[in-house]
Amino acid sequence: MKTLNRNTSHTASNRPIKVLQFGKGNFLRGYIDWMIDILNEKASFHGDIQIIESSDNGLAKILNEQDGLYHVLLEGLQNGEKIQEPRLITCVKGVINPADDYKTFLKLGKNPNLEFIISNTTEAGIRFDDTDTYFDTLPNSFPGKLTALLYYRFLHFKDANKKNLTIIPCELIERNGDTLKEVILKYIELWELPDGFLSWVHNTITFCNTLVDRIVPGFPKEELETRLGFKDQMAVKAEPFHLLVIEAPNDVQKMFPAETAGLNVKFVKDLTPYRTRKVRILNGAHTAMVPFGYLHGIDTVREAVEHPATAAFVKQIIFDEIIPTLDLPKEELTSFAVSVIERFRNPFIRHELISIALNSVSKFKVRVLPSLLTYYEKEGELPAGLVRSFAYLIVFYKGWFEGKAIPLKDDLSVIAFFTDLWKTGDIDHIVTQTLSKIQFWETDLTIIKGLKEQIILEIQQVLSNEILIKK
Repeated sequence: MKTLNRNTSHTASNRPIKVLQFGKGNFLRGYIDWMIDILNEKASFHGDIQIIESSDNGLAKILNEQDGLYHVLLEGLQNGEKIQEPRLITCVKGVINPADDYKTFLKLGKNPNLEFIISNTTEAGIRFDDTDTYFDTLPNSFPGKLTALLYYRFLHFKDANKKNLTIIPCELIERNGDTLKEVILKYIELWELPDGFLSWVHNTITFCNTLVDRIVPGFPKEELETRLGFKDQMAVKAEPFHLLVIEAPNDVQKMFPAETAGLNVKFVKDLTPYRTRKVRILNGAHTAMVPFGYLHGIDTVREAVEHPATAAFVKQIIFDEIIPTLDLPKEELTSFAVSVIERFRNPFIRHELISIALNSVSKFKVRVLPSLLTYYEKEGELPAGLVRSFAYLIVFYKGWFEGKAIPLKDDLSVIAFFTDLWKTGDIDHIVTQTLSKIQFWETDLTIIKGLKEQIILEIQQVLSNEILIKK
């Protein structure tokens, strides 16, 4: 089997580096890098990526040995058809570690072709570290490293009307671009950098808020190697669905011509409605289906949306109860919801319900409860499916059902709260105490007319029946 590199694959590149990317994990390589590779092919982007690694786990050496090449295998459903589509990614130049050569890292800021900085350093990556007292040595945090690189660029290109940069963070935090800029401004203050640099950052750098969406799981590399005839140790599998929402001015859209390339990238003035759509439809359906499906003997997300009973439940809460609470056009919401259900049915991904049950109480508060309350406010009545999901959540946290222990994973205080409640055996007391737990919901839910009574009825029905769904 051939080793993958530019000689064996006959893929030379004379494209300039237009993108610095902090992070080399599966997600960015199967998402943003895949997009830029398509931009090069279909939209004349004509730019490559230099990856900056933040941790040395051996993958950088492997990717460099492959000359930055790797495959992305799209596997899933698209318009009802099974997709298995490999693509050789050729837009990555390689990986460098600032810890190995800090000066070489800083010199990347002098690149006149540089247009974008992209990052995915996990939710904890965008943080301020006050032990990074100056940049004469390598800062610990990602924003510290980025501030040092930007300052080096400022010293080289002082004309604020030239060499503008766009920063596209992909970390899963709200207002990620605004947050990153705030941290960089803290470093400018801590390091007492000149006012001219502060103005340069404000006038020259565009910090975009983003919403990212694609499942990029790991998988045995041999699966793809056998199919393609290359030894590829950096191959990535991803679902066909992808969405990137970018809150940015019009000139960024011209620099990143995703529409021309047929990519599902939306440039918007405010991404809040899209974040709400994703959290309430995709994440909300996930969270609501877990206890319902699990207590009915279902193990995976795919089984849940393919079994008639659980599928009907999921469709009810999405189309009849969640979508009516959202502000985007109904056609757009319906199209997104249909794609979500298709993604749940992906035959190439086994997504265990119990694996996404982690911290279900806090997830319910953020992902499901807002839809329940908004529906009640708009319609003047309670949404039956979402109330049922609430009841099943409470039964799920009993930690025991049909003679089997449920492997709950949550804060110990949350588990202890429900354990003590269920010891009483008093359903009225259990529901009252749960709904009035302000630490869980940030409000006393017993004031919602009829909610307590409806949940009690649902719980009584659950406890009085055997598992209704048999595999």
